[in-house]
Amino acid sequence: MSLLHGIIPPVPTILTSDFRFDRTGQARLLDRLIASGVNGVLMLGSGGEFCHLSAEMRCEVTEFAISHVAGRVPVLVGIGAPGTLETIDLGRCAQKAGATAVLVVNPYYVHLSERNLRLHYEQVARALDLPVMIYNFPALTGQDMSAETVTALTRACENIVGMKDTVPEIAHTRQILLEVRQARPDFMVFPGFDEQILTGLALGVDGAIPAISNFAPQIVCGLYAAWQAGDFPKAIAMHRAIAALAPIYDIETPFFAVIKEAIRLTGLDISTAVMPPARPLSPEARAQVAQLLKAAHLL
Repeated sequence: MSLLHGIIPPVPTILTSDFRFDRTGQARLLDRLIASGVNGVLMLGSGGEFCHLSAEMRCEVTEFAISHVAGRVPVLVGIGAPGTLETIDLGRCAQKAGATAVLVVNPYYVHLSERNLRLHYEQVARALDLPVMIYNFPALTGQDMSAETVTALTRACENIVGMKDTVPEIAHTRQILLEVRQARPDFMVFPGFDEQILTGLALGVDGAIPAISNFAPQIVCGLYAAWQAGDFPKAIAMHRAIAALAPIYDIETPFFAVIKEAIRLTGLDISTAVMPPARPLSPEARAQVAQLLKAAHLL
């Protein structure tokens, strides 16, 4: 079994109405996810609003989450930032707090040469004494992590151990699996899009990091469990249920408040506040979320 495997929700960061970290709400969400059978949690991924939080708040969230989880499941922490030194500082915070591993999205805003992109990851990995996972999200960073680049990084740094591949083309993930694992057979791969879980498992991924698992863990964890048990008809049924929920991401951009509203509607008392420039949902958007959940028999 790999260091990380199965269903790992990208957990929303719960905030108060005045934009402070809501520890009570965060604890409620973490406890429900763990009780639902998830295999780990990702703090401060894209769905955790890391890009809108200060470094101080990110460290606060990291320290609280790891302390509250208390070893019940692995905790992966997103530490990506536009600058290498800030990324390292966030990584040291996660390391000190006891993170299982860190997730590093490639620097955004400016495009880097291939050499500078590799040096960024190498510098981060060499500064930390814990496993590092690459986060490939070219739609938001503007720069893809190719199989060639990832392979070179795994050869340069032993603690670069895996990748979250958030790309619409499953062929990219397949290429990562085939090429990178020739150099590192233990390299972990997780697709980022919910509809790719079943296809990814058939190709050999280690699990998935889907935001839908925050409010429908029974469906997403059910798919993974069915696949592991060889119950392919059930896995296909769960896959179709996930596909029916996927339009939830189109209700608002960014989708942060949408996921929080879905969590609230499915029975957890949490604040749905989001950090600006993200905004609360309109009444019409909230109605759309409720309608989608009712159609999926989650309400």
